[in-house]
Amino acid sequence: MILAVEISLYPLKDGYIPDIQSFIDRLNEYSDLYVVTNNMSTQICGDYDLVMSVLNEQMKKTFQQELKAIFACKFLNSDIRPESQRS
Repeated sequence: MILAVEISLYPLKDGYIPDIQSFIDRLNEYSDLYVVTNNMSTQICGDYDLVMSVLNEQMKKTFQQELKAIFACKFLNSDIRPESQRS
């Protein structure tokens, strides 16, 4: 099953951009995931189990940095990758 997640990270501190960029960079290390970022959020798409495993691992890493942060996520059980939209 394919899962798409739109995720936004809101670190509760000044100078938050490096923390957000670090999270995005770690997501981009997974070649089996489709990751696209815009000014408001990052969209991740791939196999359900992989997406959930990556989110579990990477969100935990963020929280282990003793960083107070909010993750806002939306989940969609559909394929958002551009190649899946072709007829």
